[in-house]
Amino acid sequence: MADSRSKSLGECVDVVMCTRNRDASIGAAVASVMANDHPSFRLTIVDQSTTDATERVIAPMAAADPRIIYRHSDLAGLSRAYNTGIRATTAEVLAFTDDDCIVPSDWITKIVAAFREEPDGDLLYGQVIPFDTHEQSLTPLLTISKPEKLSLSTGFRIFGMGANYAARRRLFDKIGYFDEVLGGGGALKSSQDFDLEYRAYKGGAVILLRPEVTLRHDGRREAADWPTLLLNYGTGDGAFYMKHVRCRDLKATWLLTKVFVKAAAQSTLKPLFKKDRGNVPYFKGLVAGMRGSFKFKVDRRQRLYVKPADSI
Repeated sequence: MADSRSKSLGECVDVVMCTRNRDASIGAAVASVMANDHPSFRLTIVDQSTTDATERVIAPMAAADPRIIYRHSDLAGLSRAYNTGIRATTAEVLAFTDDDCIVPSDWITKIVAAFREEPDGDLLYGQVIPFDTHEQSLTPLLTISKPEKLSLSTGFRIFGMGANYAARRRLFDKIGYFDEVLGGGGALKSSQDFDLEYRAYKGGAVILLRPEVTLRHDGRREAADWPTLLLNYGTGDGAFYMKHVRCRDLKATWLLTKVFVKAAAQSTLKPLFKKDRGNVPYFKGLVAGMRGSFKFKVDRRQRLYVKPADSI
């Protein structure tokens, strides 16, 4: 049985890359994926751009390599794009990266190896390091010091970043897809990845943290951009936690309480001693997201927000 499982994992991997108006960076991101040494993989690009600039970058690359599959959608939303990519692919293992990331040539191979090593693993997060190490303070990143497993039996914490993750298809068959009210371009801004991880945990899945699965993020944000970014992060976090609180989930209630108290304290006390007010936008967003949650109904069985009919 183990040999059969390993063989199926090695046959093909579907990589999904979602993009919107990033024609300046997506060419390098695609090229890095296509340079991978794994013997069999495909790359599906889900493009929600408002112009044809991205398509003009991808078209010659797709013409030269049939493993590149391009799909355009006029409907915005990162969660919607993820779901489009999942539905459009068939492989047992799906790997996800962003349009401003550069992956190493063994990225796919290491993802497959991690799932082979941990047959019960359903979701995997890898490290995200800055493209330029001198810009560490200005680039969203994620470091992992050692391999870990998060689950009902081993313990759990919210951890991960959507720039570098992978999943077995069985996870989506079991818990459903991304919540399209959450995430960039969605009504509640972000945290679609945290929400998926939490639903995976509640569904009995095993989440792997693997430091060897590393990529570089060419995602520098200028100092002026960070308040809006933190506001959006806070909005998504507040909405994600509150959805599960509304599902009468005691653990989610405890997690939200801890996050709220910490953010409130930091946004109140830190500015008293430093000029840095970085925690204030996050706390404002957290409150806005908690309030914004109540603009939507919640399907408690699926743990998903119910979108208004005119947004579907």
